[in-house]
Amino acid sequence: MDALPGLTPGHLGAPAEEPGPDPQRAPAAPGPRRPRRTGLACSLTAVLLAALAGGALWTGQRVLDTFRVRGPAPAVDFAGAGSGAVVQVSVPQGASLTRIAQILQRSQVVASVKAFTDAATGAGVGDRIQPGTYALRQRMSAGAALQVLGDPANANALTVPEGWRATQVYAAVDQRLGLAAGTTRRTAEQHAAELGLPDYVAGNPEGLLFPATYSVTGDTTPLSLLQQMVHHGAGEFTRAGLDQGAGGLTGYQVLVVASLLQGESDNPDDMAKVARVVYNRLQHRMPLQLDSTLNYALGRTTLHTSVTDTQLDSPFNTYRAPGLPPTPIDNPGPDALAAALNPAPGDWLYFVTVRPGDTRFTDSEEQQRRNVEDFNAYQAQHGSPAPGSADGSPSASRH
Repeated sequence: MDALPGLTPGHLGAPAEEPGPDPQRAPAAPGPRRPRRTGLACSLTAVLLAALAGGALWTGQRVLDTFRVRGPAPAVDFAGAGSGAVVQVSVPQGASLTRIAQILQRSQVVASVKAFTDAATGAGVGDRIQPGTYALRQRMSAGAALQVLGDPANANALTVPEGWRATQVYAAVDQRLGLAAGTTRRTAEQHAAELGLPDYVAGNPEGLLFPATYSVTGDTTPLSLLQQMVHHGAGEFTRAGLDQGAGGLTGYQVLVVASLLQGESDNPDDMAKVARVVYNRLQHRMPLQLDSTLNYALGRTTLHTSVTDTQLDSPFNTYRAPGLPPTPIDNPGPDALAAALNPAPGDWLYFVTVRPGDTRFTDSEEQQRRNVEDFNAYQAQHGSPAPGSADGSPSASRH
């Protein structure tokens, strides 16, 4: 078959034959010759590169040596005990060292965050600065500011101890703010909707006024202090995992248990065991028979419980009313919360604190009777009640 016009075999994919040299064509004129690199030029280049590298190394070493000798530049700091106006600086609950330094710098007390954090870290007092409101001067050295903040006596604050009832918190706020007795209680009742309480507590803040130290300033009011406590408590409850509940109880019911443990125990180990007694008695549908709940109903503390007391008609009388009391009986702290969420393993159904530091747990009613006899003997000899019992017979409690 003849090839199609205009196409050569090379167009069909076969390589065309290379033409041979034309014997009639004159040889091409030679092009410009590329200069050859001589051995001397290569040597000079190598020497130059080595010199440059050596110079860079020498310069870098000098910089490092200078840094080692001089160290990093010191933090910007003021000098002396302050040369400016007196300012009130509030340290919030749980503030980190950096956060405190930022507050001080913003108030122009210290020159830089780093100067203060370095001073506090070097002195080892950074974790001992308590919440509160401190009187400081502007333009203080970091060390001078630290001396003021490191002394708890300089903190203008209110401390709520673990286990205080709401009525005790109200009285302390009145005293701290110089108000007439009953002012804070009326504030809590009249402004319950502004406290930030969950709906299910029906405006009752008992158990939700978290024990801690709170800042007090010239602008502090009973409402703002109570709001601080509720807000701080909500964060602590979330961190503890209270929202998840425990032992088949809701988070609020676990908070009630924690308040019982705070009222019946004086150390974390006993709290975890008392928690187990509470859960075991609830499981066996046994009355809790706790003096702390009865004393809460009676509005008293550290008094012996009589047989007449146990006949009181009150949902807080756990000698008669089944299950848990309707609300917490105090404001529990972190140890009580942890124990309520993580009770110790055991079969105990009874406990009694015979004397301070000697709380006995048993699942035997007979053994409990002997323990109560020891308790009564101790009371007869010393005449001072020891906290805690769940035994079916009256004893004594802190609350």
